[in-house]
Amino acid sequence: MTRASLDKKPADVAAMFDGTAERYDLLNTLMTGGRDRSWRRAVVRALDARPGERVLDLAAGTGTSSVPFAEAGASTVACDFSLGMLRVGVRRQAGTARLNFVAGDALRLPFADAAFDAVTISFGLRNVADTGRALRELRRVTRPGGRLLVCEVSHPPNPLLALGHKAHLRVGLPLLARVGSNPDSYRYLAESTLAWPDQAALARLLQDAGWDAVRWRDLTFGVAALHHATNPG
Repeated sequence: MTRASLDKKPADVAAMFDGTAERYDLLNTLMTGGRDRSWRRAVVRALDARPGERVLDLAAGTGTSSVPFAEAGASTVACDFSLGMLRVGVRRQAGTARLNFVAGDALRLPFADAAFDAVTISFGLRNVADTGRALRELRRVTRPGGRLLVCEVSHPPNPLLALGHKAHLRVGLPLLARVGSNPDSYRYLAESTLAWPDQAALARLLQDAGWDAVRWRDLTFGVAALHHATNPG
């Protein structure tokens, strides 16, 4: 089995997700106690995709997160660099109108400048080797005035909740991962979550990448967070 490390070499990360593609959505539900579903609903509401818009869902994996945008009438691209994930997604989402799957690297997106009205990435930004560069790439492909929504793991501001969350990541998540086809991948996910910047630090990274009107909202007491931003053009 392939296990990526925190240097996040693209080939290692892609191969790791290839190895867990078939059960990825199930394991996400197990490891979050079902909260991932409510988080994804929050993303859909916050992005507010509209008929006729062009939406990029980066790190879309099997496309589960992309379907609601297409169903809202937006022309949606589900982009990921794991071919294993994309193959599963193409099969599972067959027949979903306005949804296309494209293989692509977050650091070199295969799209023209200003190609999208809205871009989003859920639980994938922390798997990219260069966060700042990925945020600049997302801004490049977003039209002036277009919007960005990042849904990512985060850190509860309450000290007691933060302690319990860390215990879950260090002990509970590896136990749950035993039902997966690649347990090492979920050990990596725990490590990458613990190493990820908090809400304010991610907001600063967004601002440094040129995004404007940056704000965030905690989900589930800060276990995850939604960061909003606008491309000033």
